[in-house]
Amino acid sequence: MRNDLELDAIIEDYLLGKLNPQETEAFEQLRRKDAAVDHKVVSHKVFLHTMEEYAQQLLLKEQLEQIHSEIDVDGLVAEVAPHPSRIVQLWRKHKSAIAVAASFIILSLVSIYSIQHNSQQTDRYVQLSNQVTNALKTQNSLIRKINTNNNAVPNKAGNPGRYGGTGFAISTNGYILTNLHVINGADSIYVQNSKGESFKVKAVYTDAQYDMAILKVSDKNFSYLSSLPYTIKRGGSSIGENVYTLGYSKDDAVLGEGYVSSKNGFIGDTTQYQVAIPVNPGNSGGPLLDNNGNLVGIISGKPDQTEGAAFAIKSKFILEAMSAIPQDSLGKKLVTNKKSLLSGLKRTQQIERLQDYVFMIKVY
Repeated sequence: MRNDLELDAIIEDYLLGKLNPQETEAFEQLRRKDAAVDHKVVSHKVFLHTMEEYAQQLLLKEQLEQIHSEIDVDGLVAEVAPHPSRIVQLWRKHKSAIAVAASFIILSLVSIYSIQHNSQQTDRYVQLSNQVTNALKTQNSLIRKINTNNNAVPNKAGNPGRYGGTGFAISTNGYILTNLHVINGADSIYVQNSKGESFKVKAVYTDAQYDMAILKVSDKNFSYLSSLPYTIKRGGSSIGENVYTLGYSKDDAVLGEGYVSSKNGFIGDTTQYQVAIPVNPGNSGGPLLDNNGNLVGIISGKPDQTEGAAFAIKSKFILEAMSAIPQDSLGKKLVTNKKSLLSGLKRTQQIERLQDYVFMIKVY
């Protein structure tokens, strides 16, 4: 706890420019080496910016109230009402002060509008899970009844579960990766493959900081997959590198193609890439691959006011999540492929091999 508080204090001093040049350089090196620290810096920067805007609005409000308190409205009315002709005299006498006050009021109103307008125009991070349309309480009640039969797929007529997003296999024996926000708060989770078969899964590892969840198929009817066709890239990707994703933004898989447009994600987040790929609700948790079939990330969100852009968590953190699965939840160590089976294939051939390893995530 103490270390966290000390780090928060250093981050604030860094953002406020209170560190000396040597301390600043050392801290920036730490940011480059430690993604968790960089993530905290980005979050704190957003917080400080929000607080600064709020403080500006409060200051303007106080200034307007001060101006209003200094104007003797009743006195002016009493002085003017009996002698309408004296309005001209008052104007000549006080026109400078009135003009200054009016100008300040107009400027203040424009400033307030500008702050609010800019705040509204700032891109927000939008998660791409599909919302469940039925009330969660109703679904939770229904699913408890369904859970009496552990591996039964929910009856669509009694409880029309809605898919929450996408996931993809990270092993042949039923481990599937998706975003935490896709499954968060669900009573039960199912995955559906490209053949329309559904299997019950359970979460064996979650990471709120990087918005990742690893699921394990618990259905006895699940058959092990063949060797994964893709590898997980250990290095970084370059700006301009062609990438594509396959996700369930509707009832069947949808292909999205584009390129890496930035090495950093939302507000400079170094744990993410920004990619130029149109995405929609349901794409969260989908794999992001390069032309050689290397997994370079996992789609997680998009800026709400920028069309044709998305964010993807980098593959480095997928590897970290896989190594962090508790041993008591892991039958055997997860081993990643060293060679991609998609390399050298046409896109249509890649998708044909890939689709059996990408799943629709259904939450109840």
